[in-house]
Amino acid sequence: MPRILGVDIPGNKKLPFALRYIYGIGPTRADQVVAESGLDADMRAHELSEEQLNSLASIVADKQFIVEGDLRREVAGNIKRLQAIRSNRGIRHQRGLPVRGQRTSTNARTRKGGPKTVGVVRKK
Repeated sequence: MPRILGVDIPGNKKLPFALRYIYGIGPTRADQVVAESGLDADMRAHELSEEQLNSLASIVADKQFIVEGDLRREVAGNIKRLQAIRSNRGIRHQRGLPVRGQRTSTNARTRKGGPKTVGVVRKK
């Protein structure tokens, strides 16, 4: 399993798809990195040499993409800032509710967690 920027990428996948396993690199950026490296997009990740892996990592560094730990810290910092200023978005993050205006009377189970049964408790 090859490692790029401290992340194990799956060796059996084609390059543009394998690069997406790096947090902060999506479809468009993965295609850009592969095109700039001059490697074949149909090449599998396990076929890469150390030299080619280093060139891919250097391209990501040269483009100054914020990836992995730095990006995770930035996103967490943004959420903490919203919570500190008590904005509506920050409060919804704290309560574990949908942040972007989705309905919550039904659905929203991904954010709220599993269904919670509310009913009458009967005496025995």
